[in-house]
Amino acid sequence: MTNLDKVKELRKATGAGFKDCNNALKESNNDINKAIEILRVKGISKASKKMSREAKEGIVATSKNEKSISLIEINCETDFVAKNDDFINFAKEIGDLNNKVNSNIDKLKVEKMKNGKSVDENLIELISKIGEKITLGRSVTFLNSGVKNYNYLHSVVKDNLSKLSVIATIESSEVNENVDIFGKQLCMHIAASNPIALIADDIDDNILKKEQELISEELKISGKNDEIAKKISIGKIKKFKEENSLMSQNWVMEPKIKVNDAINNLNIKSVKIKNFYRLKIGE
Repeated sequence: MTNLDKVKELRKATGAGFKDCNNALKESNNDINKAIEILRVKGISKASKKMSREAKEGIVATSKNEKSISLIEINCETDFVAKNDDFINFAKEIGDLNNKVNSNIDKLKVEKMKNGKSVDENLIELISKIGEKITLGRSVTFLNSGVKNYNYLHSVVKDNLSKLSVIATIESSEVNENVDIFGKQLCMHIAASNPIALIADDIDDNILKKEQELISEELKISGKNDEIAKKISIGKIKKFKEENSLMSQNWVMEPKIKVNDAINNLNIKSVKIKNFYRLKIGE
């Protein structure tokens, strides 16, 4: 095998550039296996340098089976890389493994991928090959026990990979076609309306505090007296809670009614939205 053939073989095995492969072969006295190890170690060094950069693009991988459904975001720096075949194949496999470990990121990192290497090892090699920071981001798993989970993908990149994914859990005294249609529409509603809580009482106090500060600052600039400002403030906070709580939002499919009304219109003894999660790249 000529030196050029060895470089080609090494590039095929590692995905590294011609120059890096050539240098690794020289360093290893033309031993391909040693050269692969040299590139792997150097890849770790390169990957470490890249990790200080921002990664706000990427893909959400959605994976489900009879027991559960999971979402995980795999982030990169540019949308160009998010469409790269190596990145897409990595993301698809990560989605399935994430569902297997119920979104436990520590367990996920040591899971073996199809090539026999751990997720962490493959991640480092992918960073070295592609040349961008790549990270495993937010993730969530909902179990199917006693409930039914529904899902909606928006801006699909390929198969189960998208820019936005929503899952919602419904508990119902009966499951029929109307409930299934509602479940799918509910996920579409959540994708469009982006609620931050199921009901007003569930909204995080820190979010309300920040909103109150913004309202106070706005009213202070307007020059209204304290009594009027207080009344306006109460009204604005009430409206904020209503618009950001899923149950009190206007139903996207029929804006004249609320989500809670849409549930009542199903005419089923018991239908409850137990949980939901909306994951969008870049937010």
